[in-house]
Amino acid sequence: QVQLVESGGGLVQAGGSLRLSCAASGRTFGSYAMSWFRQAPGKEREFVAGIRWSGGRTYYADSVKGRFTISRDNAKNTVYLQMNSLKPEDTAVYYCAADRTPYGLGVSVGTYEYDYWGQGTQVTVSS
Repeated sequence: QVQLVESGGGLVQAGGSLRLSCAASGRTFGSYAMSWFRQAPGKEREFVAGIRWSGGRTYYADSVKGRFTISRDNAKNTVYLQMNSLKPEDTAVYYCAADRTPYGLGVSVGTYEYDYWGQGTQVTVSS
């Protein structure tokens, strides 16, 4: 059984920064792509950022490109999301997710490609 535990969310003013962490356990972390999604009230869960199993390539939603950075430390079984220049529209519950297929060529933006999810961490950006 895989467990993903997010941390680092909170309340921040617009323009501020937060760093989310997602600690994984239960399978070979370094073999799977990892991604961050978010879900705002009344909206569907959306892809934010993803990183290949090797860490060699990263992918971002247009809305966060240039402001957010995803990274991973396979030795620590942890994936991170550094969020800078936060905006009120970034307010959401943020989830990390593990790809269901090992050694994938890229990162999927669809939720159906991920078989394990964390419990989510709330990020609130005030104006």
